Amino acid sequence: MVNLVEANLASIGFLFVIVGFVLAFLAIILLAVKSKGDPNRTRGGGILLIGPIPIIFGTDRESVKILVVLAIVLIVVVLAFTFIPFLMMK
Repeated sequence: MVNLVEANLASIGFLFVIVGFVLAFLAIILLAVKSKGDPNRTRGGGILLIGPIPIIFGTDRESVKILVVLAIVLIVVVLAFTFIPFLMMK
C-alpha cells in the first residue's frame, strides 16, 4: 500500500508539471500579443535546469537578471521538495 505522504507528494509533483505547461503556454501567448504592438522591442529568455545547474540565456540584461532570480527560487523549491520526504521520515 502506498504511503499517504508519498501519494500527496506525487500529486503535488504532477500538479507542478501541469502548472508549468500551462504557464509556458500562457507566456508564449502573452509574448505574441505583446509583440504585435512593437515588433522591434521583443524581449525574452529562458532557463535550462540540468539537475541543480542552471543555464540561463536572454536577449537583454534585465531579462537575464529576472531569470537568475527565478532560477535561484526554482533550485530552492526543488531542493526543498527533494528533502521533505527525508525530514518527514525522522
